[in-house]
Amino acid sequence: MNHRAVLVRISGRVQGVSFRVWTQREARRLGLNGWVRNERDGSVTALILGTDEAMTSMLDAFWQGPPGCEVRSVVQDVADPADAPAGFTITG
Repeated sequence: MNHRAVLVRISGRVQGVSFRVWTQREARRLGLNGWVRNERDGSVTALILGTDEAMTSMLDAFWQGPPGCEVRSVVQDVADPADAPAGFTITG
């Protein structure tokens, strides 16, 4: 299976709505590795690694997010798969 990694920045009302916990749950459900953290500017950054199918599902899900969030943008950039840890963690 082909695995790829992306660094994703999600902006909008994404802090204070359990976005990181929701991301971790969704990523684990999809079998993705990586991490998620809050940023000082109010956005959330996630590194996700997995199959193309799982990645597409997660990237689509980011636009929905948990109840109470309002996602304005989901920007992705290519990342190094070696940077993704085993499992999926909340780092900050």
